[in-house]
Amino acid sequence: QLQFVESGGGLVQPGGSLRLSCAASGRTLDYYVVGWFRQAPGKEREGVSRISSSGSYTNYADSVKGRFTISRDNAKNTVYLQMNSLKPEDTAVYYCAATRNFLVTMNPAHFGSWGQGTQVTVSS
Repeated sequence: QLQFVESGGGLVQPGGSLRLSCAASGRTLDYYVVGWFRQAPGKEREGVSRISSSGSYTNYADSVKGRFTISRDNAKNTVYLQMNSLKPEDTAVYYCAATRNFLVTMNPAHFGSWGQGTQVTVSS
């Protein structure tokens, strides 16, 4: 019943910034771990970031550490991904998904309730 809608993607030049939003419906996010994932053409879907239900713990892929920041506002039932210093290799469709199990890795197979994704294109 939990559903996500991703938004905020677009075309940005290298070095630019975007803020993605993941709006949940059907359930409150209070007890869900939420992750951001991305998939580039011809590539497998990969985990980008993960945030605990309270927001007190976050996890990032090595490729985005220091550039991306995940956050959540449970009152708004929304999770965000602030992306700074964007690189062409960040180009992908970005998805959010959820799990009730905090002990899982960022392997997409551990998550569900996938949204339709939002396209991020980083190009000059």
